[in-house]
Amino acid sequence: MLQYRLSIKDKKWTKVKCVLCDREAVAGDYCTLHSKACENLTNSYGKWKKALDICWKEYLSEIVMNPLTGQWAKDVAQHLIKTGEQPDVKVS
Repeated sequence: MLQYRLSIKDKKWTKVKCVLCDREAVAGDYCTLHSKACENLTNSYGKWKKALDICWKEYLSEIVMNPLTGQWAKDVAQHLIKTGEQPDVKVS
């Protein structure tokens, strides 16, 4: 579902762009690709936390440094580190 934002200046509805690329945002501030990467990051954190007793920011740093991590996930991890955002993650 595409998102639109009302421009105060123009009084027109404009499509919301992903905060990490120029694609149209579909979920929150992310495009489809970055949104899926964010979902995967948050879903995987519980396993990392259980195995390594690692905090969210350390986890994201490890994700960024891992050569096997895809670019979309690295983009999201770097953005989350920079903004300090901490999604609601479930640790099982």
